[in-house]
Amino acid sequence: MTLPTLKEARAFLAEANERNPGAWVDHSIHVARAAEAIATYHSDLDPYDSYIMGLLHDIGRREGVTGVRHIVDGYHFLQGRGFDDAARICLTHSFPVKDVRVILSQWDCSEEETQFVKGYLAQVEYTDYDRLFQLCDALALPSGFCLIEKRLVDAALRHGINEHVVPKWRATLDIQQAFEKAIGRSIYNVLPGVMENTFGLELKP
Repeated sequence: MTLPTLKEARAFLAEANERNPGAWVDHSIHVARAAEAIATYHSDLDPYDSYIMGLLHDIGRREGVTGVRHIVDGYHFLQGRGFDDAARICLTHSFPVKDVRVILSQWDCSEEETQFVKGYLAQVEYTDYDRLFQLCDALALPSGFCLIEKRLVDAALRHGINEHVVPKWRATLDIQQAFEKAIGRSIYNVLPGVMENTFGLELKP
């Protein structure tokens, strides 16, 4: 796969945090950890590669406080450095349904960028890695792992909802079921602190 090394990925994330610090950095780290944990039990996924892609899935936020355009900025940042597989995840992780209307946050892309995203999604065939990050993005709050439903409602409370939200939620839950079948266990069994982080319980030593 065309990915940076772990050292390079961490350096990219550290630089991005300096340029635009925020909760998105901790979210990215937890997405990476979730992806690594799930990939450990999946016969077709590499945990090391999954961790790297998780760290970088929101790297477009290095450009500042933006809405959906961070997916395009991240794609171009990584693609311009020859890391095509990591760049791909920047775009695909937000679309468990291949429809740009499922995005709840501000659509602040230009018309040209919007058409690029639509065209990209139309021609790409999702892989297990694409699905992994569509899943893990819905498992990670900045504070840690959580039930998917909490993350989905958290996004709805911050950005509102539209008529395309339910199909997106259904697609995300379908991905969960597919991964649980593939790894032979609940995804929550491999992610520590889900109950505590979801319900605000105190972690016991």
